[in-house]
Amino acid sequence: MNSIKTGLMEPGVHPRFTPDLLLRNTRAHAIAGGADSMWIPDHLNSLIPASIWKPTYTGVAKIIPRADAFYEPWTTLGYLAAHNRLARLRLGIGVTDAGRRNPAVTAQAAATLHLLSRGRAILGFGPGEREGNEPYGVDWSQPVGRFAEALATIRALWNSGGTPVTRDSEFFPLRDAVFDIPPHKGTRPPIWVAAHGPRMLRITGRHADAWLPSYAQTPKEYAEKLDTIRAAADNADRDPNAVLPAAFFFILTARTNAQVDEMINSVPARVFALCAPAHVWARHGVEHPLGPDFTGAQDLLPHTIDERTALDYARRVPPSLVSEALLTGTPTDILDKLAQWRDNGARYIVLGNISVFHPRLSVGLTGSSLPLVQILRGTKRL
Repeated sequence: MNSIKTGLMEPGVHPRFTPDLLLRNTRAHAIAGGADSMWIPDHLNSLIPASIWKPTYTGVAKIIPRADAFYEPWTTLGYLAAHNRLARLRLGIGVTDAGRRNPAVTAQAAATLHLLSRGRAILGFGPGEREGNEPYGVDWSQPVGRFAEALATIRALWNSGGTPVTRDSEFFPLRDAVFDIPPHKGTRPPIWVAAHGPRMLRITGRHADAWLPSYAQTPKEYAEKLDTIRAAADNADRDPNAVLPAAFFFILTARTNAQVDEMINSVPARVFALCAPAHVWARHGVEHPLGPDFTGAQDLLPHTIDERTALDYARRVPPSLVSEALLTGTPTDILDKLAQWRDNGARYIVLGNISVFHPRLSVGLTGSSLPLVQILRGTKRL
């Protein structure tokens, strides 16, 4: 039997009542489910259009009234580290931007968290998305090239031992740059790369500690990409098994199939399918509303989509597309699906519970709690 570890993603969005309400709720689920880690996303805004984030469409809008009110992730992870003495969860950022944050600042934040959490930090890293860069004046050209240079910069600073670093780079040149935060017992945070395209997969194989893809793909596609990563590692004289094969999934789960179907057919879940690239839509016999070559979440600008347009897009989404873009079902259903990913190489599963998309708060929030814990526990036994 292969041992699989699990992590749980907290949305990191500001709720009513008390600022840490959702943080405490997610941490409780992670502990109850025996998760190895807890994660925070790095977003300035949501992948769901704020125009449809209303109690009319999702019950959770009653307690999370602002879809785009995302907390700053490193500050949030510091809060979690201060409350992690008993839980001893690993703390990951999933994932932070290569362009919006200077890599020296990211290196500093991750190294600091690693020390303060006693060696439990994970640096999730990727090119980011257009929505978190372009609207804020950050250059969105060459995101992969920028990512590769940012990753090299972080490694150079971490390995410098406090000696000034000079390094040429198109994006992040260093000139006598000093980085003197020490490692924790000789270790730096492992770098988990969110890679999907061929070039990113090769970079992952050459330089990453783990692979954490998130966009819609089949288990077979996952296995093929894992082969690419391992070949790249081998070509770089690394152990092909040095890169931990992980995967991130958004899930819709409930106690009954009827409740799951209501989640799948909810407006937020169908609109969220815009995050799937056009070729995934094509598999279900429909064209992506933003074009036959649209890349999905990486280029989506949700805040530009008004309510009428979002509802029009939602009507075009077949339930089968939602079920491919997300993991959907009762705990038994989802564990059966995760077994396929295990059989295709996945050894670490991070889950983001978006069952709150259900129109009724009682089903989406409290009603999905026990199923989520059952999935976390069951995944460890796969």
